[in-house]
Amino acid sequence: MDKFIINGGKSLCGEVEITSAKNAYLPILAGCILSKKPILLHKCPKYNDVINMLKILKSLGAKITPQTNDGKLHNSCDILVDCSQLSVHTIPHELASVLRSSIFMLGSILGRFKKARVAYPGGCEIGARPIDLHIKGLKNLNVEISDKHGILSCEGKNMKGGVVNLDFPSVGATENIMLAAVLTKGTTKIFNAAKEPEIVDLANFLNTLGAKISGAGTSDIIIEGVSELNGCEYTPIPDRIIAGTYLIAGLICGGDITIRGFIPQHNQVLLEKLKDVNSKMEICGDTLHLVSNGYHNCISKIETSPYPGFPTDLQAQILALQTIGKGTSIIIENLFETRFKHVPELVKMGAQITVKDRTAIVNGVEKLYGASVNATDLRGGVSLVLAGLVAEGYTTVNNVFHIDRGYYQLENDLSKLGADIKRIKNN
Repeated sequence: MDKFIINGGKSLCGEVEITSAKNAYLPILAGCILSKKPILLHKCPKYNDVINMLKILKSLGAKITPQTNDGKLHNSCDILVDCSQLSVHTIPHELASVLRSSIFMLGSILGRFKKARVAYPGGCEIGARPIDLHIKGLKNLNVEISDKHGILSCEGKNMKGGVVNLDFPSVGATENIMLAAVLTKGTTKIFNAAKEPEIVDLANFLNTLGAKISGAGTSDIIIEGVSELNGCEYTPIPDRIIAGTYLIAGLICGGDITIRGFIPQHNQVLLEKLKDVNSKMEICGDTLHLVSNGYHNCISKIETSPYPGFPTDLQAQILALQTIGKGTSIIIENLFETRFKHVPELVKMGAQITVKDRTAIVNGVEKLYGASVNATDLRGGVSLVLAGLVAEGYTTVNNVFHIDRGYYQLENDLSKLGADIKRIKNN
């Protein structure tokens, strides 16, 4: 397993371009299953999760053609997705087990074939993430579902539009029901739907194909079923979590950086929390310019909640920032019950953090110190990298395959900004 070696204490300077959003690209790839026409997707990011999703598509019979001179997938290259010859409605267990987002395929395969089989999905171990909301929603579309030996078998020959009231505004369940309903006869209404930008992006993509979806970005989404979809050309949105991560990197290290592909309305709550830090931020269109001296006061309270609240996927990064702030910060994690696994690793580096249940109390310290730490999930792993960037001496971050799920060659982007970070490959 690869690891990062970081020599901390370097300020950051330069500019970085944000790649397409992992959490937008994955459901859009799943949505390609619904069309029998070629689809050209721009700026395909080479995250491990995206690569695994492409493998699943290929296992179902899809043809994926990178639009590059050598025909190979490069980071942020265009791809042509052709699902015209799909004939398989089962997702292999070995692929589903490593990718949480494989569950999106359930709605898409059901929508196209009216039947599907999928193993329970994998992903980061950050707490219970039951798929009961997905199952309940699909049953409201008249899908018969059996669950035996870790396999979901779905029969949708009598599928029809229905009303789905989500107990919680789950992003995955909202997207899955949308995908299942697009080619289903009748009208489907989703109440208490998730409002994330990735939901809006999926709806925009499907509507470009010829779907009839309204209300995305609000709590009520309506899907009018259509008989077929066309092909299209589409560019998914930039990754707001990576954009937020790099903004926090600039704040924790200090320096002068420019982030291109930063959509302010997608990270409005983060910007609001950071408005009183000791830095200068200017935003022009989708470009953010940050000048920071690396010194800041702690943010008194941060509480995660569904969009447009503070994103759980930035909780670990903002916590790392608080470790070297002046004062005390209280961070409450409302979405995942075990998403503080990075805390003991930060404590190894000199951070003063106390965790009780879903609350972390962070007392800022003057400095952190390099140590050997272990990434246990995607966002927690990135928080350790951020801590290593500002720590005195060398930090080793092990198990960076977690980070590779959502950041492609993170070390290259940070090196361009002046960080001293190297990947050591495990031969």
